Amino acid sequence: MTLDDLGSRIIILGPSNSGKSTLAEAIARARGLEAIHLDQLHHLPGTDWVQRPREEFVRLHEAAIAGDRWVMDGNYSSLLPSRLARATGVIRLELPTAVSLFRYARRCWFERERAGGLAGGRDSVKWGMIHHIAVTTRANRKRASLAFDAMRLPKVRLEAPAALTGFYRANGLSRQP
Repeated sequence: MTLDDLGSRIIILGPSNSGKSTLAEAIARARGLEAIHLDQLHHLPGTDWVQRPREEFVRLHEAAIAGDRWVMDGNYSSLLPSRLARATGVIRLELPTAVSLFRYARRCWFERERAGGLAGGRDSVKWGMIHHIAVTTRANRKRASLAFDAMRLPKVRLEAPAALTGFYRANGLSRQP
Protein backbone atom coordinates (compact mmCIF):
# COMPACT_ATOMS: atom_id res chain seq x y z
CA MET A 1 0.00 0.00 0.00
CA THR A 2 1.31 3.45 -0.90
CA LEU A 3 0.76 6.82 0.67
CA ASP A 4 -1.63 7.70 -2.16
CA ASP A 5 -3.91 4.84 -1.06
CA LEU A 6 -4.32 6.45 2.38
CA GLY A 7 -6.18 9.53 1.14
CA SER A 8 -6.18 13.09 2.44
CA ARG A 9 -6.95 12.53 6.15
CA ILE A 10 -4.32 10.26 7.62
CA ILE A 11 -3.92 9.14 11.23
CA ILE A 12 -0.49 8.07 12.52
CA LEU A 13 -0.55 5.88 15.63
CA GLY A 14 2.20 4.23 17.62
CA PRO A 15 4.27 4.27 20.78
CA SER A 16 5.79 7.42 22.22
CA ASN A 17 8.99 8.45 20.46
CA SER A 18 8.50 6.09 17.51
CA GLY A 19 8.68 8.84 14.88
CA LYS A 20 5.00 9.73 14.44
CA SER A 21 5.46 13.52 14.39
CA THR A 22 8.45 13.41 12.03
CA LEU A 23 6.49 11.18 9.65
CA ALA A 24 3.45 13.48 9.87
CA GLU A 25 5.59 16.49 8.91
CA ALA A 26 7.15 14.58 6.00
CA ILE A 27 3.74 13.51 4.68
CA ALA A 28 2.33 17.01 5.13
CA ARG A 29 5.17 18.54 3.09
CA ALA A 30 4.93 15.94 0.33
CA ARG A 31 1.13 15.93 0.00
CA GLY A 32 0.16 19.49 0.93
CA LEU A 33 -1.69 18.39 4.05
CA GLU A 34 -1.90 20.15 7.39
CA ALA A 35 0.24 18.42 10.04
CA ILE A 36 -1.62 18.20 13.34
CA HIS A 37 0.27 16.98 16.39
CA LEU A 38 -2.15 15.88 19.11
CA ASP A 39 0.48 16.40 21.81
CA GLN A 40 0.42 20.11 20.92
CA LEU A 41 -3.35 20.20 21.30
CA HIS A 42 -3.28 18.21 24.54
CA HIS A 43 -0.55 20.25 26.27
CA LEU A 44 -0.11 23.94 26.94
CA PRO A 45 2.62 25.66 24.88
CA GLY A 46 5.67 26.99 26.71
CA THR A 47 5.33 24.42 29.50
CA ASP A 48 7.04 21.20 30.50
CA TRP A 49 4.13 19.12 29.16
CA VAL A 50 1.34 20.58 31.31
CA GLN A 51 -2.00 19.23 30.09
CA ARG A 52 -4.83 21.47 28.93
CA PRO A 53 -8.23 21.07 30.57
CA ARG A 54 -9.94 18.01 29.01
CA GLU A 55 -12.85 20.01 27.56
CA GLU A 56 -10.45 22.36 25.78
CA PHE A 57 -8.46 19.45 24.34
CA VAL A 58 -11.64 17.76 23.08
CA ARG A 59 -12.79 21.02 21.46
CA LEU A 60 -9.41 21.51 19.73
CA HIS A 61 -9.39 17.87 18.59
CA GLU A 62 -12.89 18.05 17.12
CA ALA A 63 -12.07 21.30 15.30
CA ALA A 64 -8.91 19.74 13.86
CA ILE A 65 -10.60 16.61 12.51
CA ALA A 66 -13.31 18.72 10.86
CA GLY A 67 -10.76 19.83 8.25
CA ASP A 68 -10.59 18.24 4.81
CA ARG A 69 -6.84 17.66 4.38
CA TRP A 70 -4.68 16.62 7.32
CA VAL A 71 -2.22 14.15 8.71
CA MET A 72 -2.59 13.74 12.47
CA ASP A 73 -0.16 12.03 14.82
CA GLY A 74 -0.89 10.83 18.32
CA ASN A 75 -2.85 8.14 20.06
CA TYR A 76 -5.26 9.59 22.66
CA SER A 77 -7.44 6.52 22.36
CA SER A 78 -10.49 8.06 24.06
CA LEU A 79 -10.88 10.37 21.04
CA LEU A 80 -9.83 7.81 18.41
CA PRO A 81 -13.39 6.83 17.37
CA SER A 82 -14.25 10.35 16.17
CA ARG A 83 -10.86 10.60 14.45
CA LEU A 84 -11.40 7.27 12.68
CA ALA A 85 -14.84 8.40 11.51
CA ARG A 86 -13.19 11.26 9.57
CA ALA A 87 -9.94 9.54 8.53
CA THR A 88 -9.26 8.10 5.10
CA GLY A 89 -6.20 6.04 6.12
CA VAL A 90 -4.10 4.92 9.08
CA ILE A 91 -0.39 4.28 9.64
CA ARG A 92 0.75 2.35 12.72
CA LEU A 93 4.36 2.48 13.84
CA GLU A 94 5.32 -0.53 15.97
CA LEU A 95 9.01 0.07 16.47
CA PRO A 96 10.84 -1.77 19.26
CA THR A 97 10.80 -0.32 22.78
CA ALA A 98 14.60 0.11 22.70
CA VAL A 99 14.27 2.39 19.67
CA SER A 100 11.69 4.54 21.45
CA LEU A 101 13.89 4.81 24.55
CA PHE A 102 16.90 5.82 22.46
CA ARG A 103 14.85 8.43 20.57
CA TYR A 104 13.52 9.83 23.84
CA ALA A 105 17.01 10.29 25.26
CA ARG A 106 18.25 11.85 22.00
CA ARG A 107 15.25 14.20 21.92
CA CYS A 108 15.80 15.37 25.48
CA TRP A 109 19.55 15.80 25.35
CA PHE A 110 20.28 16.94 21.80
CA GLU A 111 17.24 18.33 19.98
CA ARG A 112 16.21 21.92 20.63
CA GLU A 113 13.43 22.04 18.05
CA ARG A 114 11.56 19.01 16.83
CA ALA A 115 8.42 18.07 14.96
CA GLY A 116 5.53 17.84 17.39
CA GLY A 117 7.34 19.62 20.23
CA LEU A 118 5.70 22.27 22.35
CA ALA A 119 6.26 25.87 21.29
CA GLY A 120 8.55 27.50 23.83
CA GLY A 121 9.08 24.25 25.70
CA ARG A 122 12.01 21.88 25.91
CA ASP A 123 11.92 18.17 26.57
CA SER A 124 13.70 16.87 29.65
CA VAL A 125 14.29 13.33 30.84
CA LYS A 126 11.52 12.23 33.16
CA TRP A 127 11.36 8.89 34.94
CA GLY A 128 7.61 8.87 34.38
CA MET A 129 8.12 9.00 30.62
CA ILE A 130 10.79 6.30 30.71
CA HIS A 131 8.35 4.11 32.67
CA HIS A 132 5.59 4.91 30.17
CA ILE A 133 7.77 3.87 27.22
CA ALA A 134 9.39 0.82 28.82
CA VAL A 135 6.47 -0.57 30.84
CA THR A 136 3.07 0.93 30.02
CA THR A 137 3.49 1.07 26.24
CA ARG A 138 5.00 -2.40 26.13
CA ALA A 139 1.98 -3.78 28.01
CA ASN A 140 -0.44 -2.00 25.65
CA ARG A 141 1.20 -3.07 22.38
CA LYS A 142 -0.90 -6.21 21.84
CA ARG A 143 -4.18 -4.38 22.51
CA ALA A 144 -3.19 -1.53 20.19
CA SER A 145 -2.13 -3.95 17.47
CA LEU A 146 -5.43 -5.84 17.68
CA ALA A 147 -7.37 -2.56 17.51
CA PHE A 148 -5.37 -1.59 14.42
CA ASP A 149 -6.13 -4.96 12.80
CA ALA A 150 -9.87 -4.31 13.30
CA MET A 151 -9.81 -0.90 11.59
CA ARG A 152 -11.66 -0.87 8.28
CA LEU A 153 -9.65 1.83 6.56
CA PRO A 154 -6.69 1.58 4.20
CA LYS A 155 -3.73 1.06 6.51
CA VAL A 156 -0.01 0.49 6.75
CA ARG A 157 1.86 -1.17 9.63
CA LEU A 158 5.58 -0.38 9.99
CA GLU A 159 7.26 -2.69 12.50
CA ALA A 160 10.97 -1.89 12.29
CA PRO A 161 13.22 1.10 11.61
CA ALA A 162 14.10 -0.41 8.21
CA ALA A 163 10.39 -0.65 7.30
CA LEU A 164 9.89 3.00 8.26
CA THR A 165 12.92 4.05 6.20
CA GLY A 166 11.59 2.00 3.29
CA PHE A 167 8.22 3.74 3.56
CA TYR A 168 9.94 7.14 3.41
CA ARG A 169 11.88 6.10 0.31
CA ALA A 170 8.97 4.38 -1.48
CA ASN A 171 6.79 7.47 -1.06
CA GLY A 172 9.40 10.15 -1.81
CA LEU A 173 9.38 11.48 1.76
CA SER A 174 12.17 13.27 3.59
CA ARG A 175 12.76 13.60 7.32
CA GLN A 176 14.40 16.98 6.73
CA PRO A 177 12.26 20.10 6.16
